Amino acid sequence: MSEHVTITQDGGILTIVMNRPDKKNALTSAMYEAMADALETAHDDAAIRVIVMRGAGDLFCAGNDIGDFMTAASGGDIGNADVFRFIRLLGTATKPLVAGVQGRAVGIGTTMLLHCDHVVLAQDAKLTAPFATLGLVPEAASSKLLPAAIGHQRAFAMMAMGEAMDAAGALASGLANQIVPADGLDAAVDAAAKRIAALPPGAVQATKTLMRDRETIGATMETEIKLFAERLQSPEAREAFMAFAQKRAPDFSQF
Repeated sequence: MSEHVTITQDGGILTIVMNRPDKKNALTSAMYEAMADALETAHDDAAIRVIVMRGAGDLFCAGNDIGDFMTAASGGDIGNADVFRFIRLLGTATKPLVAGVQGRAVGIGTTMLLHCDHVVLAQDAKLTAPFATLGLVPEAASSKLLPAAIGHQRAFAMMAMGEAMDAAGALASGLANQIVPADGLDAAVDAAAKRIAALPPGAVQATKTLMRDRETIGATMETEIKLFAERLQSPEAREAFMAFAQKRAPDFSQF
């Protein structure tokens, strides 16, 4: 269990909190492992009816820890890493997923929302998926799910050009259910989770299964994972990570 992931259960609601606010909840391998373990536990526990995803502090999640990216970029097969175990479990989850998002949601912080069934945003929420700007490709089946949700052009702007989407845009695009003031986020997420938990669990899970094409999602994930692993070790990605570490703009003119 990672010290930076807090997992609690209240009745039928399991809450997973990314709890590394001093690092903007950037996700490490240990955090992915803890969250993946929690999703597996929830899948097998009939008492758990809803899973809630939250981030501690002022923002939801800054994406993957760049230090971990830089280590992975030095070599090795990452196809079975905990990050991808977590992503695969999102794609196969049968229990309803609820997310409450404040501040920035970057990379996986945004793409995990595509697998959530109910999303509540604080007014200051801002979603970004800057994969290509880091020399990478989308993950979590977002290369299919995001264009399907918001259209190709807006998805390209986010995933290739690194443009952000604010809370109002996310609500209008169908990526969220509601926007609330920051001080009302906890109550809104709790109310949604309790409402779902009170529903007939078998019917809810069957409905979710019918609504999700898990075969296509799974196949897309595997294609992305292969390309992501290749791109992670590319010269473009190394330049992007080095520029981030050196606090300078990356220079892709050499490629």
